[in-house]
Amino acid sequence: MTQAMQELLDILDLEQLEHNLYRGRSHRVGWQRVFGGQVIGQALVAAQRTVDADRHVHSLHCYFMRPGDPQVPIIYQVDRLRDGGSFTTRRVTAIQHGHAIFSLESSFQVEEHGLEHQMPIPLDVPPPETLETQFELLERSGHTLPETVRKFWARERPLEVKPVNLEHYTSSVKLPPRQNVWVRMTGEVPENRQLQSAILAYLSDMTLLDTSTFAHGRIGFDPEIQMASLDHAMWFHRPNRLDDWLLYTQDSPNMIGSRGFSRGFLYARDGTLVASTAQEGLVRLRTRPEK
Repeated sequence: MTQAMQELLDILDLEQLEHNLYRGRSHRVGWQRVFGGQVIGQALVAAQRTVDADRHVHSLHCYFMRPGDPQVPIIYQVDRLRDGGSFTTRRVTAIQHGHAIFSLESSFQVEEHGLEHQMPIPLDVPPPETLETQFELLERSGHTLPETVRKFWARERPLEVKPVNLEHYTSSVKLPPRQNVWVRMTGEVPENRQLQSAILAYLSDMTLLDTSTFAHGRIGFDPEIQMASLDHAMWFHRPNRLDDWLLYTQDSPNMIGSRGFSRGFLYARDGTLVASTAQEGLVRLRTRPEK
C-alpha cells in the first residue's frame, strides 16, 4: 500500500468529539485549499457513523460555500433529519474558523430488490492495460505538457489515473466537452461497504469539472481560469470493492454565467454501472482589477 493510500484511510477515520460531532484533518501535501473530494468523503463518513449498519447510502447532495483551510481541522456536525421504515436522512455541516464551509445531505436505504436496468458501458474505450498512467506520461518523452499539468500530475496520490485522450492537455484546440479516464486505488481497500462508498465519493470529484473547459480550448490548470466546485451530487447504484480499474466517463452539457455543468458515470470493468455524478462549478475567466 502506498503512503498516499494509507494517508487517505487515516483522514477518513474521523475522531468523535461528542454526540453527532466529529473532527477530521486534511492531506499533508502543501495544497492551498482542501480537496473537495476529501470533504465529501469525510462528511459521508460522519453521516454513516449515525446510521444503522443495514442501511447504505444511495445518494448525496452537497454545496461548497468556502474554501477549506488544510492547516486546521474540520469539524463535522451531523443533524439526524429522519429515521424512517426504509430510508434514513442526514445533514452534515463542515465548519472551520467558526463558519460553515460545506454542507451535505445524504439518504440511506435498507436493501431492496425490484426492477433493474442500466445504461451500458461505452464500447469504444480502450482497456486500461493499453494506456499509460499520468506518472508514465510524465516520464515518457514526446508529450509536451504545460508546467502546471506536470506539477499536478507529479504529486503522489491515493489513486492512479489513466486518461484515454490527451488532446486537451497538449493543445488549445476546442474539443467536444467529454472525456473518459480509468481510475484505480493504489492500495487495498478494506472490506467495509461504508468505507468503500466514502472512497468512491472522494474520487468522484477528480477531473469532473475540467470536462466543461474542453469546448473552449482550455483546461482546469489554465492560469487565466478561476475554477472551484459549487455543488456536487452522487447516486450510488451498486456496491464495488474498488479492487480494480473503474471507467469514469464524463460530459458537460452546458456552460453559462461562469458556471460549468458536468455529469459522470462510474463503471466497473465488467460493465456494471456503480455510480452516477453531477457537478456545477465556477469556471471564470480572470480579469485584471480596474485601477
